[in-house]
Amino acid sequence: MAVTTQEVLTHHLDTFGKGDLAGVMADYSPESRLFTPNGMLKGPEAIRQLFTTMFKEFAKPGASFQMLRQDVDGDTAYILWKAETADNRYEIGTDTFVVKDGKIVTQTFAGKITPKH
Repeated sequence: MAVTTQEVLTHHLDTFGKGDLAGVMADYSPESRLFTPNGMLKGPEAIRQLFTTMFKEFAKPGASFQMLRQDVDGDTAYILWKAETADNRYEIGTDTFVVKDGKIVTQTFAGKITPKH
């Protein structure tokens, strides 16, 4: 049975919220790419480094995350969110995901991030 885009997104958000690096990485394929304001990350190793850094930041006391919007249509999912950590204020964050064969093949991220220090 084919995994839907909604199921992939739900898994991705659930495992991210738990700080489960292996779970998050299971959503990507060897061909996955993630576009960020700092450039494109291509392949699981580059993407893993980003999530390792994010999990360290979000594991610090006082972190919060609020989902503002979530839309799924066909192979594309979109989320709009805000968050706060001990280090940064994510005034707005947005991700778009393209899912094929149960894996995130393309993701984009953009956000307004204000350092607290």
